Amino acid sequence: MLNILILCTGNSCRSILGEALINHLAGDRFHAFSAGSHPTGKVNPNALATLVRNGIPTNGFTSQSWDEFDGAGIDIAITVCDQAAGEVCPVYLNSVIKAHWGLPDPAHVTGTDEEIAKAFQATFDALSVRVNQMLALPIEEMDSADITKALNEIGNPS
Repeated sequence: MLNILILCTGNSCRSILGEALINHLAGDRFHAFSAGSHPTGKVNPNALATLVRNGIPTNGFTSQSWDEFDGAGIDIAITVCDQAAGEVCPVYLNSVIKAHWGLPDPAHVTGTDEEIAKAFQATFDALSVRVNQMLALPIEEMDSADITKALNEIGNPS
């Protein structure tokens, strides 16, 4: 089983959705965790509501710092926001396969409850497509360079 760390700045929305999707869809192939460089300390309630709407359990999610991970056992790190992609990663991530799946932050959307729910659903849907594309890869048979290339192509759809 490969361990995947989903990274974002606040670890309250996109990274939580990514962690939930991987753990829900991957079976025993992958186990996902999420963390942030500057965690908000709480999971966004709209992210949890999005998981509920899509039939994914919401227990156990926390907004935590990437400092909680010493790098041991992390095989792949995927950033899901532009801020995290541009930040200096902790030293332990230097040997980890890295990819970037940048998405707009739904937490910044304002408007009606329906408009906010649509933004969170759009983020969930985009991550769902990317996670399913990752699951279709024979990652266990690929080398690090090929995994990096394939995951970054998933995050940069044409």
